[in-house]
Amino acid sequence: MPEHFWDVVVVGSGAAGLMACLELPSPLRVLLLSKDSDPQSDPRSKPRSASRWAQGGIAAVTRPDDSFASHVNDTLKAGGGLCDREAVERLVHEAPACVERLLQLNMAFDRDGDSLSTTLEAAHSHRRVLHAQDRTGGALVEALEREVQQRPRLEQRKGVVALQLWMEDGRCVGLQVLEQNRIHWLRARAVVLATGGGGHLFAHTTNPNLASGDGVVMAWQAGARVRDLEFVQFHPTALMLPGAPHFLISEAVRGEGARLVESNGASPVAALAGGDLAPRDAVSRALARRMRDLDVDHLWLDLRPVGGARLEQQFPTILGRCRELGLEPTRAPIPVAPAAHYWMGGVWTSLDAATSLPGLYAVGEVACTGVHGANRLASNSLMECLVFARQLRGIQLPPAPLAQDPGRKGQPAPIELALPSLETLERQITALRDLCWQVAGVERSAHPLAQALRQVLQQRQQLEASPAWRGLQSLRSGQVGLVQPADVPALKGLQELHQRQVLAGLLIEAALFRAESRGGHHRTDAPAPQPFWQRHTDQQLGGPPSTAPVL
Repeated sequence: MPEHFWDVVVVGSGAAGLMACLELPSPLRVLLLSKDSDPQSDPRSKPRSASRWAQGGIAAVTRPDDSFASHVNDTLKAGGGLCDREAVERLVHEAPACVERLLQLNMAFDRDGDSLSTTLEAAHSHRRVLHAQDRTGGALVEALEREVQQRPRLEQRKGVVALQLWMEDGRCVGLQVLEQNRIHWLRARAVVLATGGGGHLFAHTTNPNLASGDGVVMAWQAGARVRDLEFVQFHPTALMLPGAPHFLISEAVRGEGARLVESNGASPVAALAGGDLAPRDAVSRALARRMRDLDVDHLWLDLRPVGGARLEQQFPTILGRCRELGLEPTRAPIPVAPAAHYWMGGVWTSLDAATSLPGLYAVGEVACTGVHGANRLASNSLMECLVFARQLRGIQLPPAPLAQDPGRKGQPAPIELALPSLETLERQITALRDLCWQVAGVERSAHPLAQALRQVLQQRQQLEASPAWRGLQSLRSGQVGLVQPADVPALKGLQELHQRQVLAGLLIEAALFRAESRGGHHRTDAPAPQPFWQRHTDQQLGGPPSTAPVL
């Protein structure tokens, strides 16, 4: 096998990508790609995968008073009738083994004496959410990273941007990447997308800016089926301060007694069954409507009922971030509002993490496994990363080619690109994010969605007709191109803008298509769920949206 050929390329180094690397059979040569810069080459860079930002925890049945049946039922109920039961059963039944694996990797779960400590989160009927204070995602990624570094036959490259998948005869055989100022192709027997979700498509989000939905877009452009993209979970309690990031205030604080309040002390969720611990979509809509009625941009979350000692012990990250911003949650309520948090839809996958394209797999938030349905149950998503990465143990690969990789043939060709300024591209991205929040946020309706869809498609057509984009697309499969180093930031910006335009079009098209309200998708002009809409939404390149049965 040529030394530059890979058995598997894994795109994304959050929890899903790292676990995929650990679960792939050890004889395979694996390349792990990350958009994140190498901290050694850029000391200012910070880890920005969404997994690291996850505070709440990991759901698994570990207590004797809990049961698999209860976890399954809670997941199905939260999912609004769109969960695929077999996928849910697999998640729930394999979750305890994944917890044992993490303990073997020295994952620093909180403990209650000799037992694992558990907390209650919204729509769970039992305390089954394991945590590591309020930085569970960070602790998980650190544990997985330590183990990945020990894996034989693995190479990790950072600061590499995946541009498109490499398709031959209907099969994914690698991908095109931008590495430093070099555009080239990586051939592999399989590609695993672990690129995360697209929550940063919205102006108000708890997601890092790398969560731009690039994996979903690349898969769709290659012909893969994507599913249920209208279903986005809006977390009700993101910190809302002017000029500050929308830092997530974990639902776990409400599980421990924190309460949502208006400025006069009244509860904005008093009418909801479950109150502060009602499902996230219901709480987010209640807050959005109350904010509109009161003409305010935030409400309040009172953490004081949790108790000062418990807050310091269990939620130090939240307290630290609030204090950095001049807030003291132990003395006064903090301002919060809903923000885009998690994308239930994604690239359709089977139970073995395979997409509809041979040679292409997906794990984590980029995938739509059927577990979450119309609304994710709190803390199921980190466990979904682990369980479905685990399925890659049985990956079936085609024979390795004996010929020289065409991605390395010939001399690199300089590419002259008439790129827009980075500032121009960033303004366009900001305007697109504002549009998505306005028309496809917590509440949606047909007329604004239809107008926005026309606008987004027109803007995308204009970009694709530009000399810069045509120049970028001129490279044939296997051809290597060099761009001027000074052009790299704008080239990345152009690629990101185009991916966001594609994703925005898919989101808005799906939201317009589903003329009902269900889970994370709420249409004010069709505010009730309809039995005939209890079906998945599928989208594929070259065709209109269609539906598929719930399994």
